[in-house]
Amino acid sequence: MESELTSFWHRMLSCCTLCPRNCGVNRLSGKTGFCGAGKFARVSLVSLHKWEEPCLVGADGRGAGTVFFSHCNLRCCFCQNHEISHEGKGIDVTDERLLEIFLEQQARGAATLDLVTPTHFVPQILHALALAKAQGFHLPVVYNSGAYETVETIEALAGAVDIYLPDLKYMEETSARDYSAAPDYPAAARAAIEAMFRQVGPAQFAADGQMTRGVLVRHLVLPGHRHESMKVLDWLHATFGDAIQVSLMNQYTPMYRASEHKNLSRRLTTFEYESVVDHALDLGMTRVYTQERRAASEEYVPSFDGSGVAPLQPPSLRGEP
Repeated sequence: MESELTSFWHRMLSCCTLCPRNCGVNRLSGKTGFCGAGKFARVSLVSLHKWEEPCLVGADGRGAGTVFFSHCNLRCCFCQNHEISHEGKGIDVTDERLLEIFLEQQARGAATLDLVTPTHFVPQILHALALAKAQGFHLPVVYNSGAYETVETIEALAGAVDIYLPDLKYMEETSARDYSAAPDYPAAARAAIEAMFRQVGPAQFAADGQMTRGVLVRHLVLPGHRHESMKVLDWLHATFGDAIQVSLMNQYTPMYRASEHKNLSRRLTTFEYESVVDHALDLGMTRVYTQERRAASEEYVPSFDGSGVAPLQPPSLRGEP
């Protein structure tokens, strides 16, 4: 297993095709592609996050063990985490330090290990998870991404991820191009979510309501795009029925460069959000989380101050990765 992970680590980082951008750059040589990620995983914050969906934070609300990774393969103009996703703020860590972070989150009492924006660091994460499990790590692993994935990368995660948490942003190529610089996003995201479901199957929950396995799809309703949100629900319901959990988010806040787009320069109205919720009910969807309007606030954006992340450690004497 170790040799297989080492081979995958070198192969993917020497010619990176982890996401649909297919940059093909040699990250081992110090080059970076579209996302900006290099040889080492870069982490901006390690925390117990109490604001994730109820099924991820534990019945007692102790929190999801979030690990926020820096960089991103999308360029969402309204990204609330832009200082880490676009600007790359964070600290480089070796795989050995990453495994320590995973074990530390478990020791803190986290309900889950919540890997936030992990796509471009999949080789490092897989290696660190294998090392951590050999040392007693056992938390459910949540893969929390923007859904801009390749099927091949999702397949590489088989056996390592328990819960997929994709944020399905758009169904229209125009929206994906204008707001995230990824016109192929709708097709890529749909294929990736179908691959996630094939891998982990229908949503499963413990007696206390905590999710133990499955797919939880988030969708942020954008101002001026309620009909597109309804198309998202149409596809999810037609494809998966009630075998997945859905989270309809009402927290859109005009941030970063959102003001450059007329539709996105304002907050979501109550009518827009409730009409999307009503559409979910009309479809007969029963596994749907909804959000109160007060969630739309900058106060819910974490402070990416490097808490819980140690500086880069020297490579281990046994060699890389």
